[in-house]
Amino acid sequence: MPRLTRRLRALLAAPFAPRALAALLHALIGPVLALPGAVLVLVGLAVGAVLSWTALGPWLLALTVRGALALGDLQRALSRALLGEEIAPAGRRTAPGAFGWRRALLGDRAGWRAVAATVLAPLTALPPLLAAVLGYLYGPLALAHPVLRHWNYVTVRDPDGTVHRVGLLIHGVEFDSWPRWTLVVAAGALLTLLAPHLVRRAGAPHRMLLRALLGPSAADARIRTLEETRAHAVEDAAATLRRIERDLHDGTQARLVGLGMHLTLIRELLTQDADRDRLLTAVARAQDNATQAITDLRHLVRGIHPPALDEGLATALATLAADAPLPVALHTTLTHRPTPALESIAYFCAAELLANTVKHSGATAAAIEVHGDGRALLLSVRDDGRGGAVPGAGSGLTGLLGRVRTVDGTLTCDSPPGGPTVVTVLLPYPAAHPAAQRAG
Repeated sequence: MPRLTRRLRALLAAPFAPRALAALLHALIGPVLALPGAVLVLVGLAVGAVLSWTALGPWLLALTVRGALALGDLQRALSRALLGEEIAPAGRRTAPGAFGWRRALLGDRAGWRAVAATVLAPLTALPPLLAAVLGYLYGPLALAHPVLRHWNYVTVRDPDGTVHRVGLLIHGVEFDSWPRWTLVVAAGALLTLLAPHLVRRAGAPHRMLLRALLGPSAADARIRTLEETRAHAVEDAAATLRRIERDLHDGTQARLVGLGMHLTLIRELLTQDADRDRLLTAVARAQDNATQAITDLRHLVRGIHPPALDEGLATALATLAADAPLPVALHTTLTHRPTPALESIAYFCAAELLANTVKHSGATAAAIEVHGDGRALLLSVRDDGRGGAVPGAGSGLTGLLGRVRTVDGTLTCDSPPGGPTVVTVLLPYPAAHPAAQRAG
């Protein structure tokens, strides 16, 4: 019963929740910006086109484009503040000097896309306003109809000469008497409760328009992704080199220095005709240092490229699953062997995800599924832990996302509270890879 009460209370308070009121405010402000902005931009374009044969025309066109960009910045800021919709700014051209400024604006694709967004914005900004009026104005009015009909009415004269008051008349049907006014109250309650949903649905085209025309274009987004993945690849390579240097310096180098010292000691013992026990002790220590140095080198090489990958991804994952401290079910279906780069990324993603499962999830079992059809490699790691994993929350998923994006891959995480957690990594085969060509 308390749970049902909380849900009912949340349902009744939904239309007036902060998020719903912010969306309502955005629906009210949107047309106020869109309509005057579209008029000003259209007038600026028309006058600039008419005066284009004069020196004033290009400057007026440039100012119009700049105004559209400023209005687009304001639209993006409102979407971020009121809707939580983060729209990345599009790349803009710049040039020094006044004439360079004008030339950059007139030749900037982002500027003309902002002009298109300003001109089309009234068409998409009006539906949210109509939905807000319907849900937040007419809904409460209909809900309060039994009370308001005593003050909000019209006087109707019947054919027989009698006069009476009518609060609501639709197609000749009066809704002032019981039980007809209950229909009006029910409709008002439904409109009020559905008001946030109506505003959100009606505002979807406007949000799509802003994302499509005010955000980065497909080419700009691709360039930005490539820049980010290149930076991540460089940082990852630098971090790997630092780790190798640290491991060699702190581990293997110390072992080899110890081995050299014990060999020097053995030579001195031999020249001094030392007793057999001292000599054997020095030899044993030297042998131990050599063994430890070899072990450190093997661990170091395994961290760079696991030897099991030489036998294929399925074998490497089977080794990884066998070494895990909890039961791991493995299922692989690979019609074509991936490239070494994809195999390495998939292996290290699986290793990191299993490590996260052991450290953070409290799971008792996990499962790894790998499918490859010559077009893409799909890796899925599932556990029965407590859930709640979120990329960027210190779970290591952010680093994995950066790693898979270096090959245009994607990573998705489905981890509701209480579990289970399913992390899926999709790695497309390179277009030049023979397997991909055969599959195509």
